[in-house]
Amino acid sequence: MSSEITFDGGGFEDFEELLKQYSENVSSDKALDAVEEGAKEFVNDLLRLPKPRSQITKAGYTHIVSTFALERTDSGIKVGWGKYYGPMLEHGTRKMAARAHLKPLFEKNKEKYYKKMTESIFG
Repeated sequence: MSSEITFDGGGFEDFEELLKQYSENVSSDKALDAVEEGAKEFVNDLLRLPKPRSQITKAGYTHIVSTFALERTDSGIKVGWGKYYGPMLEHGTRKMAARAHLKPLFEKNKEKYYKKMTESIFG
């Protein structure tokens, strides 16, 4: 098993480089714990995004902003939506322009997330 950590997602090259530097100095489990701490902070910020009024008013409907969550696997952390159409909103489609949530918020607050991960590793 390689100790190199990769991050798949355009625009996150600095994040990937930071993780690679950490992976050289800490175990992969501890590095993943640190990424999870940063991801938790990211999800908390996502959940605080304003919720534009939806056209859907049926009982049991959950706004997409309320569905942001993270999932930890053996090899990484995934942050995303609880609705199937989340990636369509983020990246757009042939018939709809992108209405990104993840990338703009991450770019705006990435130093805060990096700091949270650093604190998790180095105390």
